Amino acid sequence: MDFYKRMQLVCDRIPEGKVATYGQIAMLCGMPGHARQVGYGLGCDRAGNVPAHRIVNASGLLSGAAAFEYPEEQKLLLEGEGVSVERLPEGKSGGLWKVDLKKYLWPNTFEEAEELRRIFEEMGI
Repeated sequence: MDFYKRMQLVCDRIPEGKVATYGQIAMLCGMPGHARQVGYGLGCDRAGNVPAHRIVNASGLLSGAAAFEYPEEQKLLLEGEGVSVERLPEGKSGGLWKVDLKKYLWPNTFEEAEELRRIFEEMGI
């Protein structure tokens, strides 16, 4: 299995104006529990040219700033697609940006997951 080829196919399906979590992508790749591998793949550009700005952590935090040219690039790209990004209050999480997963999480379906599985099998990945 080529996890990063699977990851590219999954990430390319995240619709404009929606976000997905690292864990959600790992699950759709057939590797639940491998969210960190998704982050690694994005950070090392192993999945190719994917819409990385649409990927957030399980709490909706924009945690991929290091992968972008400048710190607020992910925020600006999401806002450009109509996704509201809020700064968390000062304190423990102060200075972090977050999206509302209830509103913006990509609601992929079981049918989409099955279709991806069939594609992976056909491609031998």
